[in-house]
Amino acid sequence: MRGGLRLQILLLLGSLLLLAFIPLFFAVATYTSVTLQQLRVAHARSLGRAVAGHVAEARRSRSAPDLMRLLRAEVGTEGVEAIGVYGPTGEQVARAGETAAADQLPARRAPNREALEELGDGGTVIAVTVPSPDGAIVAVLRVDDQSARAAPLVRLVGLYTALVALALLVIAYFALTRLIVRPLDALARAAERVAGGARRLVVPETSVRELSDLGASVGIMTERLLLEEDKLRTKIDEVERATERLKEAQDRLVRSERLASVGRLAAGLAHEIGNPISALMGLEDLVLAGGLSSEEEHDFLLRMRKETERIHRILRDLLQFARPAALPLSEEAQEPGDVETAVRDTAALMAPQRSLNEVSLSLDISPHLAPVALGHEQLMQVTLNLVMNAADAVGAGGTIRIAAKRSAQGVELLVEDDGPGVDPRVQAQLFEPFVTTKEVGKGTGLGLAVCRGLVEAAGGSIALDTTYTRGARFVVQLPTQ
Repeated sequence: MRGGLRLQILLLLGSLLLLAFIPLFFAVATYTSVTLQQLRVAHARSLGRAVAGHVAEARRSRSAPDLMRLLRAEVGTEGVEAIGVYGPTGEQVARAGETAAADQLPARRAPNREALEELGDGGTVIAVTVPSPDGAIVAVLRVDDQSARAAPLVRLVGLYTALVALALLVIAYFALTRLIVRPLDALARAAERVAGGARRLVVPETSVRELSDLGASVGIMTERLLLEEDKLRTKIDEVERATERLKEAQDRLVRSERLASVGRLAAGLAHEIGNPISALMGLEDLVLAGGLSSEEEHDFLLRMRKETERIHRILRDLLQFARPAALPLSEEAQEPGDVETAVRDTAALMAPQRSLNEVSLSLDISPHLAPVALGHEQLMQVTLNLVMNAADAVGAGGTIRIAAKRSAQGVELLVEDDGPGVDPRVQAQLFEPFVTTKEVGKGTGLGLAVCRGLVEAAGGSIALDTTYTRGARFVVQLPTQ
């Protein structure tokens, strides 16, 4: 978890204070201890010189017993532990003090040379040699360890350092809060209000130039974003209005297309029914005029029946086109269809037809095809329509091939012939009602429209393979169940 800006700056500042004050603290402590030790040594040297000078002066005027009493009196004064008196030739002539300290006195000492030397371990005892015409005087003094005396001063310095560091951190905390953290928090809250829907960014005032520049930059950016948002809203409104206009245009186009389809349907129906009705009216006029023999009347009645059957067939195909998905109510018809069975039943049904007597019909059915969503009767109707159209196209000596195989969509049914193919001018409208390439009276143009309705109602598709160049090929894709 990352801390805030204030905490990170305080941690960094605290680290810098530790790096700065800890070495300073140890330097001050060491310097204090060394300085006190040097002062003690200087004091001991001065004291030793004074004692040695006093003894040297008393030596000239006092007897040996008085000198010894003086030496014993001087021992113990201000840390003096022993005093040695040496003759002109450097030999020791008298000494006084504690045995351990007196034993540290040198056996000989030059009479004309001043010296200062450390005795014992760690330099806690020093010997001060003061020259004299009558012989040197040596004073042994103890120099105490001053670290204990320096400890209160060192602790005071440490306490002062800690208080200064703490005061700096507290001052830095309040300064960061006032100068940086609060303006940033105010700027963040202002940005959140804009994100919540406010239309203007209120930049908080601050005395820090960088934060003031940042607030101004955020304000400019916010104004630009709001301006772009307004432009985007305008564009969305325009797109929505354009979508509404397109929807209205689409509705008008659909209505126009429906009217056009109705018009084409009416025109085709009038054309297909008008011809047999005209023939019926002419034949009826001849019959009503009389003067016909019984054979002629019978012939006219047969012709009238054929034309009536033609009108009935047209109306039946039209009703079937209007309700292509209406399945029979029997349970058998609602079951999935078997493509192989339907194709073979269709071939058996077409075998006696005169239109196929001179046409070669071949079957190429893959075994074990899965049942499809189209019923058996509808499969036969689709196959029969396609085969009849192919037979009309190829004529005598032609070849028709029916194939069925598995496909990615389920089962693919192919009906192809080696006839002249489909006129490119009618390929786009081939599956519309009353579109046909046959002569008048030989077809209504509803067969392929009915096939498409049946196949699409089952979730499949039917199309003309425009890449096939050796005749015509119709491809039916049927989903399996």
